[in-house]
Amino acid sequence: MNGFEFEKRVKRLGRRSGTDVRFEPHGKGSHGRLYYGDRFTTLKDRRKEIGRGLLKAMCM
Repeated sequence: MNGFEFEKRVKRLGRRSGTDVRFEPHGKGSHGRLYYGDRFTTLKDRRKEIGRGLLKAMCM
């Protein structure tokens, strides 16, 4: 799964649960923060694959 796919899935989850989801550019290039309600995770290059360990940490 890459960063764009992760963002799309989180946005779909947010629509279903009624939670505000937004991406705000932050830092260099395509880096930014993906907010899910009052929580956030940092997405690095959204075109690159996200490893299993990092994906698990981002979902916690």
